[in-house]
Amino acid sequence: MLRLSKLADYATVVLVRLGRYDELVTAAALAQETGVPEPTVAKLLKGLAGHQLVISHRGARGGYRLARPLAEVSIAAVIAAVDGPISITACCDGRECEHSALCGLSGQWDMVNDAILATLNRITLADMKGQTDLTSSARSGLSVGGECDAPAIVEPVK
Repeated sequence: MLRLSKLADYATVVLVRLGRYDELVTAAALAQETGVPEPTVAKLLKGLAGHQLVISHRGARGGYRLARPLAEVSIAAVIAAVDGPISITACCDGRECEHSALCGLSGQWDMVNDAILATLNRITLADMKGQTDLTSSARSGLSVGGECDAPAIVEPVK
């Protein structure tokens, strides 16, 4: 089963909620608003800050804010920040596979991985913020072609 991790899902929820604010927001406030446990929100925000998706400010009046607008952050960037490189099989992540000489699929999974990655790069957090319809750029990305305003910062693993 191909499934997004719970942490990547939570990170998306937290980032979209954070995108509603211009001012700094605390991890506690985000936890209360999203229903994600506060320790999980704090852990996610720390990691997302390390990947330059959020900016943190320390102190009594500290908190977090987005580093870029929601429309400039792809779902691929969020997943990669939380879970690491997007790779559906070991043969797609650049490691040598012990079965490659026998399986006959060496390199074939790259097409699938690249298609998934291209779609995840086209869909932004702005597309995920609860609208009933995807933006035209994300919608067109679900078919072949189509571009997104978000930079394709997540590249296939080679």
